Amino acid sequence: MRALVATLFALFAALAVWSFAVAPAHGWAMPENVATLGTSVDELFGKIQWIVGAFFVLTVGGLAWIVWRSAQGGGGARSALASHTKLEVLWTVVPGAILVWLALVQIAPWEAMKFSSSIPRSADGKPKPPLCEVWASQFDWRALYPGADGRCGTGDDLHSPYELVVPVNEPVVLALHSRDVIHSFFVPSFRLKQDILPGRETLVWFECTKPGTYDLLCAELCGWGHYKMAGSVRALPRAEYEQFLERKTRELSSNGMEDTK
Repeated sequence: MRALVATLFALFAALAVWSFAVAPAHGWAMPENVATLGTSVDELFGKIQWIVGAFFVLTVGGLAWIVWRSAQGGGGARSALASHTKLEVLWTVVPGAILVWLALVQIAPWEAMKFSSSIPRSADGKPKPPLCEVWASQFDWRALYPGADGRCGTGDDLHSPYELVVPVNEPVVLALHSRDVIHSFFVPSFRLKQDILPGRETLVWFECTKPGTYDLLCAELCGWGHYKMAGSVRALPRAEYEQFLERKTRELSSNGMEDTK
């Protein structure tokens, strides 16, 4: 029986390693990265994955070996140990050193994504203003673009429910807001996630490098309808983005009776 358990442990470790090895080819891994900052996030994720994977195989493999060894009746006399100073130091110092190292290597990606000083600058050297406001509420996303006056919160605002449209290959700054509870702005293809607090404006930025439509999700449990709080981010070339704004402007001034042929 112990030999069977040891074999199952070993097979479990092998299956886990195999699944991670073939995951990218089968679409089981993260979606394709299409943002400039996503490269550093993927590199950090890869390092953590290798470390966790190595310790997983070491732990499960060691457990399988101990069970197998017991099943074969080898190893001589056995004794219980109340303490083992060298082992305790080893399994405290090694994980601690790894955590410190990870804390250091993640500083640069975190600063580039989260610090206000990292927001791209305009030609005048000032922080680039938000392209639009994104409002989260139970349970939807709404993008609010400034109209002709260049300001949000006025009568000429352009509304885009459930869909955020941005220009591709340009730094984009967003002003995130919540109408009710805590939400989280999450675009997996951008490797971007930012909590949104009610009563507070939060700036976030990214640069999409590939035209397309990408999932926009809420990554914070925000109520009974959290599961259906989904939208999309559509990245367009600058000319098509301008056409989108022009169409929204016409919709704003429309009375619904125009000839649409």
